[in-house]
Amino acid sequence: MKYEIIGGNLQFVKINIVPGEEIYAEAGKMMFKSDNVIMETKIEGQTPKDFFKNVLTRTLAGESIFMTHYKVFDKEGYVAFAGDFPGKIQVIELKPGISFIAQRDAFICAQTSVKFGILFQKKVGPAFFGGEGFILEKFTGPGIVFIHAGGDFFEIDLKINEKICVDTGCIVGFEESVDYDVEFVHDIKTAIFGGEGLFLATLKGPGKIILQSLTLARLRRELGTFRIKRDGDEKFGLGGLLGSIFGSED
Repeated sequence: MKYEIIGGNLQFVKINIVPGEEIYAEAGKMMFKSDNVIMETKIEGQTPKDFFKNVLTRTLAGESIFMTHYKVFDKEGYVAFAGDFPGKIQVIELKPGISFIAQRDAFICAQTSVKFGILFQKKVGPAFFGGEGFILEKFTGPGIVFIHAGGDFFEIDLKINEKICVDTGCIVGFEESVDYDVEFVHDIKTAIFGGEGLFLATLKGPGKIILQSLTLARLRRELGTFRIKRDGDEKFGLGGLLGSIFGSED
């Protein structure tokens, strides 16, 4: 598969498709396509059981229940996809049977050989305090999958037993071999007044992790902050008021 990721902090991916190739994407993610690319929107599942299983999977993962498939018959074509907010697109190349775990809403598109699923958090800490809840997205190879998240990306290859502490909302994804947990910030003063929250995610190797510099929580907070000037006085909306008091990042 030939592809090109274009742009800086408002990226989109342009994928070339040849006869015999097929990709599927989150409904509503397409940006443009060549005239010979055929689109078919459908819900996966050959049997009623598979149908309802896929509907449940997509719903729990925070994605649309519909998938749009793209293919060509006569000659090479192209199609482009973009995320829903400023950020980066990352390509993940998966070998047969190898999985990658990503935050909810990360999925953009993938080859049809990639299996899309969900992962339930088995530990209470990550489930309640990890910023992503009980559900994460799981992609299993072989094939290529494209994911999207906010701001810029930073990749780290963790060695065996190497451990890193991360703001819970900054995790884009990680290889299945990485152990994921959540720890309480032991210094209560730092937890309350440090602006980083009460919990930090811990990731322990081996395996690759991807972090993002802009979380959706921070973006929503900034967009939700408003100021009203009246009679020379500047008044804050609720989001700005609470943010100014607590200095919260989430």
